[in-house]
Amino acid sequence: MNNQHTELFRRHKLNPILSADHWPYPVNSIFNPGATLLPDGTTLLLCRVEDRRGHSHLTVARSDNGVDNWRIESRPTLLADPEHFPEEVGGIEDPRITYLSELSKYAVVYTAFSRDGPGVSLALTDDFHTFERYGVIMTPEDKDAALLPYRIGGQWALIHRPVSAPRAHMWLSYSPDLRHWGNHKLMLEARGGAWWDANKIGLSPPPIETPRGWLVIYHGVRQTAAGSIYRLGLALFDLQAPERCLKRSDEWIFGPQEVYEQRGDVDNVVFPCGYTIAPDGDTIHLYYGAADTSISLATGSIRAILEWLDREGQQPAAAFNE
Repeated sequence: MNNQHTELFRRHKLNPILSADHWPYPVNSIFNPGATLLPDGTTLLLCRVEDRRGHSHLTVARSDNGVDNWRIESRPTLLADPEHFPEEVGGIEDPRITYLSELSKYAVVYTAFSRDGPGVSLALTDDFHTFERYGVIMTPEDKDAALLPYRIGGQWALIHRPVSAPRAHMWLSYSPDLRHWGNHKLMLEARGGAWWDANKIGLSPPPIETPRGWLVIYHGVRQTAAGSIYRLGLALFDLQAPERCLKRSDEWIFGPQEVYEQRGDVDNVVFPCGYTIAPDGDTIHLYYGAADTSISLATGSIRAILEWLDREGQQPAAAFNE
């Protein structure tokens, strides 16, 4: 067969690795987990858990090998708290985890679903048991956000996706204290027309720091007569000026093709919010929501991804970032 494409991520044979059937309390669906590798080598997933109201909360699952034998908390780890944070009245969802070595804490950036739509909220933790909530840091409508792991030019940097109808692009904003944000810069633009990432894009997991730059896996949404299709693409950004795009893939590199990705509460969705990197510094384990119903795992090589982006990626026009 001639219709062969480079496979940058390989699906695990046990997919989906987590679903509602695994959960220790009644839920509707499990998807879109943040992920981190703890100092003892344990993989921690902070899973989006949707109840039968349609509201979401976050629950921790741990595994020694990041694949199976998950130890799931017997009750929610982080619930919406609309009494103190009214912006969470519709639940909290899609967490992305970044370890901030300066603070010796994990930053959990998540979507708070308010009466006016999704906004970006932040909480810090050092143990995933207790959380210091900062509340909303980007007002609706905004989502798909994550922090960079250290300051850039003395400022914290946040990638996020505000909506500016009719399109939605990725932006970068800066803060001296994680509370007050400004110096907003357009980072990556949704293309138009018939592109796979036309009109709406957003960050998937947090950026991956490499010697070449910040490697970003992002999602693009294509609207078809049968509905939306969520696929993944790649871009590389300057380490010291992360709003400057160095390379961007024209083609999508991972999309819904298995039954568990094509059929679920929302069909045709692959949506990663987290990854871990193996001790070899190259192997990446990508944890993604499949059809807004379950959690699956795909594995790749950072080196191979960068090599593919070198061959297939395009350098945006200089005017793009001006």
